[in-house]
Amino acid sequence: MLAASIFLSAVLAGVIAVFVTLAIERWGGLTGGLLGTMPSTIVPAAAGIYAAGDAVVLNQSLAIIPLGMLINGIFLGVWIFAPSRFERFKSPLLMTTLSALTVWCLCGILMLFGVDFALGSGWSAVEIGIFGFVLLIVLAISMNWKVQPTPKGRHPVARRVLLIRGSAAASAIGAAVWLSSQGQPLVAGLAAVFPAIFLTSMVALWHAQGPTVPQGAAGPMTLGGVSVAIYALVAMYSLPALGAVLGSFIAWCISVLGWSLPAYLVLRKRLTFN
Repeated sequence: MLAASIFLSAVLAGVIAVFVTLAIERWGGLTGGLLGTMPSTIVPAAAGIYAAGDAVVLNQSLAIIPLGMLINGIFLGVWIFAPSRFERFKSPLLMTTLSALTVWCLCGILMLFGVDFALGSGWSAVEIGIFGFVLLIVLAISMNWKVQPTPKGRHPVARRVLLIRGSAAASAIGAAVWLSSQGQPLVAGLAAVFPAIFLTSMVALWHAQGPTVPQGAAGPMTLGGVSVAIYALVAMYSLPALGAVLGSFIAWCISVLGWSLPAYLVLRKRLTFN
């Protein structure tokens, strides 16, 4: 049962990751970035964690998701500001990638210690999740306050890159489900939001289109990522109450209709007027 859960979650995550890259390439940073970051890999990850552990493990794993998406937003922010600072280097893409991953790792370590301390101090999983959710909204709005160009890609992303991207996402989600079964809910939650999709999207788009397309997608992707945090908060209740299938569907609908679609309409309107 555990092996099947890990395998199914990983495969679904890999397939979804490929489609997100294609969405940004075809529709641009606004549509692709926002709609492409609707709850996707979190769906099989949460369902897999639910099938692999108990309610406490599920809640602790999902509680860290909003903070994890906050770190992912910081990770994407590096892709907006770093490229211009690395222009004089031989490989600006490599330097930007290393900088973003370093920032993510440092923030992730601090987050794990912070969440562990908060749980030990009497904070509930829901309180930690809401705290991360509020911080994520503040970051997402600040990154999209100034409207950035969100051009479409002019060159197709190579199939080899898409395969690497899907494999990276599948590995991260598979690891998250396995870690949850080993009694490591916090690490599992962090693994579930490892920016495999964001990282491979930025690298693939930079290779094919140059730095402008990924820079334009970073803000909308952060804003769209708020829906993943909403999904996690809702799934804390919907999965135990309704089961993996119906609980996932309800959480997905609430996060998409309550955030992804309104955020897309607001950004598109602001971009039109600018």
